[in-house]
Amino acid sequence: MNIILIAVDTLRADHLGCYGYPRATSPHMDAFAAESVLFESHISPAIPTHPAFTTINTGQHSITHGIVAHGGRRTIPRDAPWLPQLLGKAGFTTCAVDNLSQWHLDFHRGFEFYIDPTQRRELSINADNREINRRVLPWLEQHHTEQFYLFVHYWDPHTPYLPPRAYRKLFYSGDPCDPSNTTLEGLDRHPLGKVWRENWFPQLGKNITDANYIEALYDGEIRYCDEGIGALLEAVDRLGLRDDTLVVITGDHGELMYRHGVFFDHHGLYDGNLHVPFIVRHPGATPGRVRELTAHTDLAPTLLDLAGVPVPDAMEGISLAPRLRGETNAPTRPHVVCEECTWQMKWALRTSTHKFILARQPDVYGTPARELYDLVADPQELRNIASGQPALARELEDTLEQWIHAKMAQNGLTEDPLVAHGLTLGKTRG
Repeated sequence: MNIILIAVDTLRADHLGCYGYPRATSPHMDAFAAESVLFESHISPAIPTHPAFTTINTGQHSITHGIVAHGGRRTIPRDAPWLPQLLGKAGFTTCAVDNLSQWHLDFHRGFEFYIDPTQRRELSINADNREINRRVLPWLEQHHTEQFYLFVHYWDPHTPYLPPRAYRKLFYSGDPCDPSNTTLEGLDRHPLGKVWRENWFPQLGKNITDANYIEALYDGEIRYCDEGIGALLEAVDRLGLRDDTLVVITGDHGELMYRHGVFFDHHGLYDGNLHVPFIVRHPGATPGRVRELTAHTDLAPTLLDLAGVPVPDAMEGISLAPRLRGETNAPTRPHVVCEECTWQMKWALRTSTHKFILARQPDVYGTPARELYDLVADPQELRNIASGQPALARELEDTLEQWIHAKMAQNGLTEDPLVAHGLTLGKTRG
């Protein structure tokens, strides 16, 4: 069996049609989902990019593998289990089309081929899906007769959203410069607001005022990327690989549009950042949907299990292979613990119905130290009910703190790893 892991940077699940989004952002991914098992509540437990991809590849929580922030000072432990390395030793030809090793985190470990088309770019995230596919598709043509693991990292939905012009008005029909529009009010208080106004928005037009236009550009980027994914999936079929290739689509983290004071970036432990797609097409799986909570810690154990490769004991995730094979319908887990230490220093406990967020220090947005949201009644997490439901807030906080302290003891830590590391990008008020 072959494996293709497609990761779309900054892709939130609820902006895809297969996850209920009304805009036609993802026709190819929607068609793929109809042939696959779609996990409805898949969570990225460590954001943004660096901790997320380390978690995906190690099957470990960030408190264990140590990469708690983007652009941090730590490197991936050499003794951490590493998905491409394990597959390579099991006989897979391994290839990544990606740029993460530019950050000196040893992401290239275990890849026989590591192809970085972004090297020629001044800003690496500006390499679009067509540029990525110009490397992916020839490699697939050349190596499709071997047993392979191919990791493809697309960047299109990441800021700045600058899709080709044909995609810029797909989902927008208003006046993006309407002077009466105030949806961008507060942008200047955002840590990147000045950057957006001076370096990004001028490429879109004069005096952009409508946040909905920027959100429509994000959706246009998803649609553009969706076509690149469609081209890759078409190549899989054309080369006769469909019946013996496991294909996975996911995202490292999501994106916030203009709520919670976060404008077009991935700060904070709200579901817009944490809830990402996880769609698996496996030759032996019956298409369907799984509602229970799953997480990025589960990805590596699942792929190894499906490939017949032993799952190391050091991996902390759950193999979903029995679920994909139809062998069990047992619940996966009661909650997922999440963290960020890049722009905000926070932990969160996410259940199927609620989320509790706990700050270790104040953040640039001035958000409360304790937040509780009812995800059923308030899926946008706009009403903090921590003071209104103190018993539930305390119960979830206690569960969260107990989990953190148990993991600290397991890993020989004497200090909360977020506090010990410190923020890499955010600055506190005061």
